Amino acid sequence: MKRSKLILPRGSVVRKQELKMIILIAFFWTAADFFLFLIRKYSNVLPGKYSDSSINTAEAILLREVNVLLVSLVIGFILVSVLRKFLKHAPLWVNLVVKTILLVIIAIIMNLFIYLSYEILIHNRSFIIAARNFAANTSRIEWLLPKMVEWVIFFLITFLALEINEKYSRGVFLDIMLGRYLQPREEQRIILFIDLSNSTPIAEKLGHKEYFEFIRDFIFCISAGIMEHDGHIYQYVGDEIVAWWPSNRKNARKAVQSLIESRKILNSNTEIFKTRYDIVPEYKAGVHTGNIMVGQVGISKKELVMSGDTINTASRIRSACTDLNQKFLLSGEMSELLAMKNWQTESIGTVDLKGKNADIELFALKI
Repeated sequence: MKRSKLILPRGSVVRKQELKMIILIAFFWTAADFFLFLIRKYSNVLPGKYSDSSINTAEAILLREVNVLLVSLVIGFILVSVLRKFLKHAPLWVNLVVKTILLVIIAIIMNLFIYLSYEILIHNRSFIIAARNFAANTSRIEWLLPKMVEWVIFFLITFLALEINEKYSRGVFLDIMLGRYLQPREEQRIILFIDLSNSTPIAEKLGHKEYFEFIRDFIFCISAGIMEHDGHIYQYVGDEIVAWWPSNRKNARKAVQSLIESRKILNSNTEIFKTRYDIVPEYKAGVHTGNIMVGQVGISKKELVMSGDTINTASRIRSACTDLNQKFLLSGEMSELLAMKNWQTESIGTVDLKGKNADIELFALKI
């Protein structure tokens, strides 16, 4: 029986981010194509390719870039919205083969659109003659090869950007490419630890395979709630999710809103969880803010790592939820940053957290 898809809110930021990525891909490919066009035109690279002066008119250039933009939008949609879902559980070699074949096909189609529109609209040739000319040119390796090399380079850069954003969380591609975190940097961040409640009895009830599917669905819902409020996913550790925001009052409220949004998304999928697992997941969370160190570590496998007392304290606060029978706990620093009303939080008093030398005041979040 086909599994029902998990439900996301209408106008979900996950969908909006997909759209944003598609538009960025189209913009990058169009700008890169125009840049290469200018290089050939003014530096005599690959001489003779643009010897026809009519291709240098404003009308011809605009027609070319409109074609590139439209086809690039289709490429972005296929890469971001179609293939990523279709090949989500496929091995890496299948991903590479399918995407390489697709790239070749799309590159030929893109050049077909550019060539036909140029021949028909600029040279006023018939469709049949334009198609014959295109077929003749495509069979010439000296015509096709330079075009394929360009699009392979565009594709590899795009593929790299998508993979880095998926691995390190969205928005860090430029930071990684520019080497921002090659040396550790101190930053102020809000750290959120979320953990599945009653994970051990759930795992015993479901068994290894079904429990893994349960965790995957749980993480999907929680991550969507975090992303709805601009949170960055740092890592997944078993059934635990760690997220962060730059530290300020606006983002502190976003962190709280993400907890509420995650609950809404779980509630909207209650029937799906009941049908699949006969369990509706609950979670607990600890939130803290302060200075952390961020940097790349590793040799054969590199990671972008956060470290420091703020991380450890946030983790201990999340663990204290179980001991204090609370769902969501904030540190005193986080409560001060939020500046919430008395009815929105309740002081638990000073608590001795495991591994901490000094007691810290905790606040229960009433949401």
